Amino acid sequence: MSSIIQLSQIARNYVIGTETIHALRSISLEIGKNEYVALMGPSGSGKSTLMNVLGCLDTPSQGEYILNGHSVANMSDNELAQIRNKEIGFVFQTFNLLPRSTALDNVILPLVYAGVKKAEREARGKEVMDQVGLRNRMDHKPNELSGGQRQRVAIARALVNHPAIILADEPTGNLDSKTSVEIMGLFEEIHRKGNTIILVTHEEDIAKYAHRIVRLKDGLIESDTLNTLIMHA
Repeated sequence: MSSIIQLSQIARNYVIGTETIHALRSISLEIGKNEYVALMGPSGSGKSTLMNVLGCLDTPSQGEYILNGHSVANMSDNELAQIRNKEIGFVFQTFNLLPRSTALDNVILPLVYAGVKKAEREARGKEVMDQVGLRNRMDHKPNELSGGQRQRVAIARALVNHPAIILADEPTGNLDSKTSVEIMGLFEEIHRKGNTIILVTHEEDIAKYAHRIVRLKDGLIESDTLNTLIMHA
């Protein structure tokens, strides 16, 4: 299996006043194409910082990050923005939808930034809305949708640019348990279609859906194991 992500001795330090916080100490990690990985750890373990580094939202203080064969350190701000828009789809706990826009307009936003023509944007938007089971909710605003439907819109938006990687940060954190199971079933389906999925969670029952679980503690990888108890929704 070829690697899509290679991290070598990644550290991330933050200086606050006279204190230096070592959020990541020395992380070496390889993730293959079409893997489904959960990043776990208590609050302060470094999992959110690692997620931000993986998503090119933050730059490491040291170490090397190779994404799809390219060194992230050598990329310009424009190239990084392009990668965030085209290579990586983000799903957040808080959905991050524009309240005054319809579900479809929220979904096709990355295509607007990518300069895709209107007819093509709408066709692709409808296709991914269909994929997440919301074809009949395209004209609804976020406040007219349930939490689970809003997360489906966010997932459709993450998929719209055909990204290689989906990064999901506590994607079920604001959902009840029944809806969480439905959303995790959707991620399983997306994974089957070929996406690499990296999931950040502190919930064991959500991590069990991933095929590999990487646990962090104090900015270091504590364990990296294949999941023998994969749950299917």
